[in-house]
Amino acid sequence: MPEFEAFSAVRDFIETGGDVLLVVALVTFAMWLLILERYWFFNWVHPKNADRIQVRWDARQDHYSWNAMQIRQLLLTESELEVDRGLQLIKSLVALCPMLGLIGTVTGMIEVFDVMAIAGTGNVRGMAGGVSRATLPTMAGMVAALSGLIFSVQLERRAKRENQLMVDRLVITHEQALD
Repeated sequence: MPEFEAFSAVRDFIETGGDVLLVVALVTFAMWLLILERYWFFNWVHPKNADRIQVRWDARQDHYSWNAMQIRQLLLTESELEVDRGLQLIKSLVALCPMLGLIGTVTGMIEVFDVMAIAGTGNVRGMAGGVSRATLPTMAGMVAALSGLIFSVQLERRAKRENQLMVDRLVITHEQALD
């Protein structure tokens, strides 16, 4: 049963890395849910929202008065808020992953020092367990942060591009000024 073997390997990995590894996994899972949600938003939801905003702007007769400019700014701000939603949280979770890994380092090293205090430096197996408990969460936190960082930068670029495209869509042409 390969499924059981995979589950067993993950369980052993988490036991070796300690409880902090579970927290890193949960934060990573939440981060990736948010990243996937943003990709879904950009590919399927945002185009419809942008078209709807464009229709609302085009339906206006007046595009030059102070009121029209305020309505245009409101439409752009609404779009920007939708596009940027969740990006700061993703960046925060990316930054949190290595910090959690460092907590794992500290707890693992405390275990090493406990073994050294009780058994002295002769218990290599006990010290190795603490070192692996210190190393695995650090590595997992760094890997999670790097993977999240790559995609969060891509999402930020996409958000800036989509915001600029929306500004460009609501530009008033010279022909509209002559009407």
